[in-house]
Amino acid sequence: MLDLLPSRSDSAAANMAADFLLLKRYPARDHARFRAYGWHRPAFSFGYSQKIAWVRSALPSDAEGAELVRRPTGGGLVDHRDDWTYALVLPRGHALEAARALDSYRAVHAALAGALRACGQPAALKDRCEKPAEGENCSAAAGPSVCFTRPELFDVIHPDTGQKIAGAAQKRTKDGLLFQGSVLRTSAPRIHDWDTFHGAFASALAETLALPAAETPWPDFAEGELDALTEHYASPEWREAR
Repeated sequence: MLDLLPSRSDSAAANMAADFLLLKRYPARDHARFRAYGWHRPAFSFGYSQKIAWVRSALPSDAEGAELVRRPTGGGLVDHRDDWTYALVLPRGHALEAARALDSYRAVHAALAGALRACGQPAALKDRCEKPAEGENCSAAAGPSVCFTRPELFDVIHPDTGQKIAGAAQKRTKDGLLFQGSVLRTSAPRIHDWDTFHGAFASALAETLALPAAETPWPDFAEGELDALTEHYASPEWREAR
């Protein structure tokens, strides 16, 4: 089953905590789960392995006062002030969870691109990399980057202009796969109803995962567990760790 969880908005730290708990503590281990969410305040997130000095140097000049949070997944710096954000969790043992990182990245983004097209927005996958500059890598998990400044392999792009529309980051653990993704609204101007897109994407994911989809209430985490993990993601120790 693909559990479609209700959309929620929260602080940056609480959003990261909820995504990670959906991976670690979800009671139905044979279910995948999907959610879209918003942000209480302007926010930026950055990948688990990024150096905080680089992150601060890459923030735009108008980012003062925005929340800044380190994700449990990889990837670069993401501006969430005008994006549509989602998380997908696949349980241990699902075929896509066991696939190579590039294969799971491509499969989820192919579903997303199909949903965009179904809603009238031209979209395709970036299926090749230009020759990287000296010292750069060519992969969806390459080193420090500001998301949406350039597309990586299998990102979602506009087929005519090459402009990046969507990117994501992944984390695999003994519990499964966490996929955190972002769609830049300004890069998808033909999407006027994001609730309709949400439904189209959920249907495309269900087909990709070969799982029936059903709306599902939020799980009951252990008492205080979400609050404690939110404090962890909000702490300077976590944010400044590298």
